[in-house]
Amino acid sequence: MSGSFGYMWRLRQVMAAHGIWKTSDLGPLLAERGVVLSAAQVYRLAAKVPERLSLRTLVALCDIFDCTPNDLIEIGPAAPAAKTDSDVVELAKLRRPRRARVNPDRR
Repeated sequence: MSGSFGYMWRLRQVMAAHGIWKTSDLGPLLAERGVVLSAAQVYRLAAKVPERLSLRTLVALCDIFDCTPNDLIEIGPAAPAAKTDSDVVELAKLRRPRRARVNPDRR
C-alpha cells in the first residue's frame, strides 16, 4: 500500500439511524453489556474520533446497533490536516505581563 490512510468514526450516524440522538441514552445500553463509562467518556466516544478503542467497547457498540465494525469505522485516504487559528500564535500581538508591585506597608 502506498499513500496515507485515515478513518472516519461514524458512531453518530449509526446512532441517528437507530433513533438515538443523545449520548446520555447510549451510556445505559453500554452498561447493560458490561462497558461502564462516565457521561463524559460516552460523550467523547460519540462526539469525537477516538484514537484508542477497546475491543469490548467496539463489540458492545456492534451488539447495540446490530452492525459490524465496518459500519462504525470508514477507512479511506487521510484528510489533510486543517490549520486552525489556535495552531498559530503571533508573538507580535501578545501583550507582555506587567510586573507585580508589592507594597509591604499595605495589609
